[in-house]
Amino acid sequence: MKLVTAQNLSKTFQVQDTPALKELSFSIESGKITGVVGPDGAGKSTLIRLIAGLLEFSEGSLEVLGTSLPSAKDDFLEDIGYMPQRFGLYEELSIDENLSLYANLQDIPSQKERIEELLEFTELKPFRSRKAGDLSGGMKQKLGLACALIKKPKLLLLDEPSVGVDPISRRALWKLVQTLLDDEVAVLWSTSYLDEADQCDEIILLSEGSMLYHGTPELMKKPIENEVYLVENISIEKRSLLSKLLESPSVMDAVLVGESIRVNLMPDTPFPHSYLQQADLKATAKITEPTFEDAFIKMLGVKTIATSLLAGQMQQKQSTDAKLIEAKNLTKKFGDFTATDDIDFSIGAGEIFGFLGPNGAGKSTTFKMLCGLLTPTKGTAAVMGENLYLTNTNAREQIGYMAQKFSLYQTLSVKDNLEFFAGVYGLSRSERKKKIDAIVETFDFTPHLNTKTELLPLGLKQRLALSCALMHEPSVLFLDEPTSGVDPITRKEFWTHINGLIKKGISVMVTTHFMDEAQYCDRIMLIYKGKAIAVGTPDELKYQVSENATMEEAFIELIERYETREVV
Repeated sequence: MKLVTAQNLSKTFQVQDTPALKELSFSIESGKITGVVGPDGAGKSTLIRLIAGLLEFSEGSLEVLGTSLPSAKDDFLEDIGYMPQRFGLYEELSIDENLSLYANLQDIPSQKERIEELLEFTELKPFRSRKAGDLSGGMKQKLGLACALIKKPKLLLLDEPSVGVDPISRRALWKLVQTLLDDEVAVLWSTSYLDEADQCDEIILLSEGSMLYHGTPELMKKPIENEVYLVENISIEKRSLLSKLLESPSVMDAVLVGESIRVNLMPDTPFPHSYLQQADLKATAKITEPTFEDAFIKMLGVKTIATSLLAGQMQQKQSTDAKLIEAKNLTKKFGDFTATDDIDFSIGAGEIFGFLGPNGAGKSTTFKMLCGLLTPTKGTAAVMGENLYLTNTNAREQIGYMAQKFSLYQTLSVKDNLEFFAGVYGLSRSERKKKIDAIVETFDFTPHLNTKTELLPLGLKQRLALSCALMHEPSVLFLDEPTSGVDPITRKEFWTHINGLIKKGISVMVTTHFMDEAQYCDRIMLIYKGKAIAVGTPDELKYQVSENATMEEAFIELIERYETREVV
């Protein structure tokens, strides 16, 4: 049954020259999950807000739950559940208090019974008195869903519900939502996780307000079944070959998959075998099953950049066999709680080290100790061979740090942020001007120089944060969930920059909840409850689970194995 029908739906905001949505025609059916995907600014949140009755459209028609909008009636809104970005929670209220507030606002009869039912459904009952602000990302996600479901909706609208949440929590949310389909609930799910989109019953792909595709993920992938290749048996440095392949006019996109490279060709273009052989005589290429990401990139028609101008401006680091980052018996306790428990690892020059784990596993705590922002309870953190906690260390000057949510000054302009970080890192006046001018040119910041950072699109914020972290050309770079919430196109550009930095001899340590990004790393440490439970290359970790395991399957299975062993 069609619960939402749109015909030539358009929305224009007065402050914009171009429409936010342009002549969309689609329907959303009960008992199905319809995914909404697209780059930043595509119109995903605008579409959801129109359907939720929070915005009025400019042209076309929109019918929701049998009511043609706009309408003087609003009783149909009671059958809509809406979970906004960042979950729409009141951080100072407990789980119980958040649910009671939503129940009161929607005048729920027998609200105690409904709250108990939702606490059981989301497995939050043991934590009901805990403040929302003290919950992990996965628990916040569950509570946000429970609040959206307080009145048993017929239509559930989820706007980026998985941002910043680990794969285990994402899978748990998916299972919870799927159980609603048995009651013929229609779900509209906006997401930047393309593996998540691939599981939806139908997909709406938006770009610059226009709908490029509406249909099943399978049909979206079908036209490119012979246009995606896997390059294996690579004998040269894999990132060098990646760059060379991206330089080919025949290649639209290429990404690392552990020790292999997946190549997405331009439409109706043969694989450049001669180009590959010139670069690496031993490498081989074979057709492979396309992913949803491949189809997404092909639909948008955006060629991934081959080289990083940002990295190209930086000096080559001296070659060294020394470990640039080292942690020995690294432990941090907060009272009786052990956030990081006896962690050991080292990272060499020009290496990407992935630090993975569920929300609350201790990743950010470890990062802060390695950056000199937290003092360990026990053990040592060293950068460039120097203990960060000795008073005269110079190692901190060699650290670049890009924190979650980008650690920019939101009320300052782009120019002011660049000036501030240049000053913090001690650049001379002449160095400062030269570096800032180069960054502005590289990322075309000129139109945005006087814009407050809080008003920038997420992709521009990410570029600005990376630029600020690299202002002083550090030898080591810490990236704490640097692509959280950023669209797939922007993520690809970001990783081109990171691959360029690796070629310059910079060491990178990164946390991420995107499992495709984990495969870009040279080595990975998986931590859980503060302990290191697995270390190895992406391929090694996958093979621990099965020969054909995905990175997400390996992540979940290795944690579940450890949890089972711990319980036994």
